[in-house]
Amino acid sequence: MFSPQRQAEILRLLRAERTCTIVGLAERFGVSDETIRRNIKPLIADGLLVKVHGGIMLPERLDEPPFQRRMLASRAAKQAIGVRLAELVEDGDSLILEGGSTCLHIAEALGVRSRLTVVTHSIEVARVLAPRNGNRVFVAGGEVRADDGAAFGDSVLAFLRQFHVRYAIASVTAIDLQGRFMDALPADAAFSLAAFAQAERRVVAADSAKFGHSALVHAFGPEAVDLLVTDEAPAPALAEALAAAQVEVLIGTPPAP
Repeated sequence: MFSPQRQAEILRLLRAERTCTIVGLAERFGVSDETIRRNIKPLIADGLLVKVHGGIMLPERLDEPPFQRRMLASRAAKQAIGVRLAELVEDGDSLILEGGSTCLHIAEALGVRSRLTVVTHSIEVARVLAPRNGNRVFVAGGEVRADDGAAFGDSVLAFLRQFHVRYAIASVTAIDLQGRFMDALPADAAFSLAAFAQAERRVVAADSAKFGHSALVHAFGPEAVDLLVTDEAPAPALAEALAAAQVEVLIGTPPAP
């Protein structure tokens, strides 16, 4: 069996069994452990597999946990990102704000700003920002996702095309060490790309726990991003990939208790 065939079969086995050991795969294919390691190395590099002790598994981030759990996960880091973005955004600015848990923390931090014009597909983001400080909030209509109260579909993407904003702010599920930005769902990636097309500055907000991981959908590369706002400096490999694409990195600090 040639390597590409073996790699395809390994992926098929993992979809059925979730995890496999190196020894077990070597026995199944009648090859050495080292051959299996060579076969899986490019799959790991592409984010299709995750290496664990003695074996491999599918990436844990293929499916995101429920929204309320995501709101609590890395909470201090997401709050730090929100504070940093609230320093960047000025009174009277316009922005498209995506509806992920990180962006909801950003919406809460933007309570210190006034007269914002906000375009969103998120009921939760609108609920936070619409009543405050003379803001204007435009909400896209479409099928509403039960998990996070965000609308998706062609009508949402068409709605975005009406606007020209200073900032488009999106979150992602993961950023691998090559600087590829990834999402759990195709609809999330489609929203981010549509938002970026309408903005002067394209911003990704992502906490450092998302660095060095993969997810189901390759949303966009670093060349699509102007600014990454995070809570810790990226590892050298990721920092180099971002710098090569001229992505600015801003690091936030958690708000005082």
